[in-house]
Amino acid sequence: MKKLLILCLIMFLSGCAKENPDIQIIVYDMGDPYMNQFAEDIISSNKSDYIFKVKDSENNQLLQNELIQNALDLKPKVILINPVDRLGSYTIINKAKETNTPIIFFNREPLAEDLELSNNVYYVGAPAANSAKIQAEIVFDAFGDPNNLSSYDKNDDGIIQLIILKGEQGHQDAETRTSVIIDELERLGYQLEILAIQIADWNTAIAYEKMIDLVEIHGENIELVISNNDAMAIGAISALSEKSMFNDINENGVFDKDVDLFLPVIGIDGISQAIRLIKEGYLYGTVLNDSKAMAKVIVELAEALANGSDLNNLDFDIIDGKYIWVDYQKYTPEID
Repeated sequence: MKKLLILCLIMFLSGCAKENPDIQIIVYDMGDPYMNQFAEDIISSNKSDYIFKVKDSENNQLLQNELIQNALDLKPKVILINPVDRLGSYTIINKAKETNTPIIFFNREPLAEDLELSNNVYYVGAPAANSAKIQAEIVFDAFGDPNNLSSYDKNDDGIIQLIILKGEQGHQDAETRTSVIIDELERLGYQLEILAIQIADWNTAIAYEKMIDLVEIHGENIELVISNNDAMAIGAISALSEKSMFNDINENGVFDKDVDLFLPVIGIDGISQAIRLIKEGYLYGTVLNDSKAMAKVIVELAEALANGSDLNNLDFDIIDGKYIWVDYQKYTPEID
């Protein structure tokens, strides 16, 4: 009789316990300032009954595979993945199919044919080409009429001498942002002399080292630096400052573009450090890759998948049953 009462009590408590499983956010590298901010935005956007926990893949595909397998072994309701290598998504999706686990990929887009491997896979991101088109708008703000360039054309030759800092070789966003910015500037009528396209792997320290070398080679010929992301733009600014190509002539602690020695550097992402550098006058502009808006979408979609809710009732459209797009914006102070 006593054993029966204990068994009934256990069953009662199990039935009444509120299910509160973890949802893992597996990020390619938390050392990337943008991804660090993105993960924080997902956690702060969460108002559901689920607990979101971040796992760092440390830019190591083998480690990420292990983290994903460990997560799948727990039979989660849903898993969020920012892949180290988009080509690794094929294996990830097939693994998740074994446990019928929904996946939300974000920020790094898997191949379209890989997304088609399962009806339980989604991608949240922004169209990469648009970020470069907005960068071209910012260049127009700086240099003006292609036939009558502003004072940023330091040698007054009617040609923009520029350097492009590129993310990873072969990364779809890096390739798209690099090719589209060139195409867009030429479409606007600018004559370009590309002094270098330098790979810096999205990394501030690498961009700093590369930019130091580029200043040694090209020096005062550099009129514009376009970066595939803010982290590399920040590294470039550090190098340019060290090489006295930024000079606060009136020593007021802020770069006054009409007074101080300065050249435009333009990034993408809108991370907090980049916004601060815009306000201080060091960074000319950036394109907001709206992690806060994407985080809200990810949390809403994750909760719906975890609860088995009707996805037609979400506050956003799922394009082709796979894609949720949150577009870029040109950063302006009003956005704050």
